Amino acid sequence: MGAGGRRSVPTTKYEQKKNPLDRAPSSKPPFTVGEIKKVIAPHCFQRSLLRSFSYVIYDLSLVFLFYFVATSYFHFLPYHFRYLAWPIYWALQGCVLTGVWVIAHECGHHAFSDYQWVDDTVGLVLHSALLVPYFSWKYSHRRHHSNTCSLERDEVFVPKPKSKLAWFAKYFNNPLGRTIALTVTLTLGWPLYLAFNVSGRPYARFACHYDPHGPIYNNSERLQIYISDVGILAVSYVLYRVAMVKGLVWLACVYAVPLLIVNGFLVLITYLQHTHPSLPHYDSSEWDWLKGALATVDRDFGVLNKVFHNITDTHVAHHLFPTMPHYNAMEATKAIRPFLGEYYQFDGTPFYKAIWREARECLYVEHDLDSPPKGVFWYKNEL
Repeated sequence: MGAGGRRSVPTTKYEQKKNPLDRAPSSKPPFTVGEIKKVIAPHCFQRSLLRSFSYVIYDLSLVFLFYFVATSYFHFLPYHFRYLAWPIYWALQGCVLTGVWVIAHECGHHAFSDYQWVDDTVGLVLHSALLVPYFSWKYSHRRHHSNTCSLERDEVFVPKPKSKLAWFAKYFNNPLGRTIALTVTLTLGWPLYLAFNVSGRPYARFACHYDPHGPIYNNSERLQIYISDVGILAVSYVLYRVAMVKGLVWLACVYAVPLLIVNGFLVLITYLQHTHPSLPHYDSSEWDWLKGALATVDRDFGVLNKVFHNITDTHVAHHLFPTMPHYNAMEATKAIRPFLGEYYQFDGTPFYKAIWREARECLYVEHDLDSPPKGVFWYKNEL
């Protein structure tokens, strides 16, 4: 579906940007979000309850299949083969459960169905099972979408200026230091963010996703934060009872290690979507919603793109139209990519290489001293 007489950016303009590390445009785009929407087929915005549930059923079927095989047959294997079987289970289960996490994320955006109560019910159940406070995260994540790449108001992975780096940052600016930092980030980053707002937006007082009266939430949201906490407590109690019956080792092998992989992928995906040498950040003098939404980058996770329901390689479209269901996001991305031209960012670097490069190159943000505007900030690494 074309844009009629409205502006259309030729595909060749995008193709001129050969190097994904070239800086993205930081000027005001010569189009509106409404004009972007008009190049996307209308059916891409339609949510199907049956189709959305089919992905839930498919993913959960795989989860229970892997669980059944692991708990029913692994103990029959020769002892040394179990050391191979369990890591395979952890990898497969962790990847599929990341897909389940993404579906719950869609519920938080009201992209699952046309019924808000259905979305919230499904999201609460799925996220609670993964120890995520559904409503708590839903509201903070919504503010991330409303303030993407704003240095004052964005909610997650907010880069610091050089002057505010920790005193020990220079000691981690080496291969060993980066390895330690990435290990901590991928294993503990998600629970530390939820509990202590680590890497999040600074608030005037302590901020925590489990605190209904914390500064993250307003009065109309506090009751639902209590509901999120009840969901976490209920799942935690079930896990406690399982551990009493099956033992901590069994629970760790079947549930905790795959959950650790889910948390790691969640942090990795989000980090790579919003951390890239080409992406600008803005202070209040330069930021607007469309510029912020376009300052994200699509990534290629190979076969995991499908396992993760394309949250990895359709993130630009997701930021522009967060209520669009994931199963239509690829078609939308293909439609907007030539229209956006140089304003569309994609980097096909394998994720395991990209995270190391970004950890090395994207240490803090500063504006360019020799060129305006002063409200645009770029990643730098000279310490």
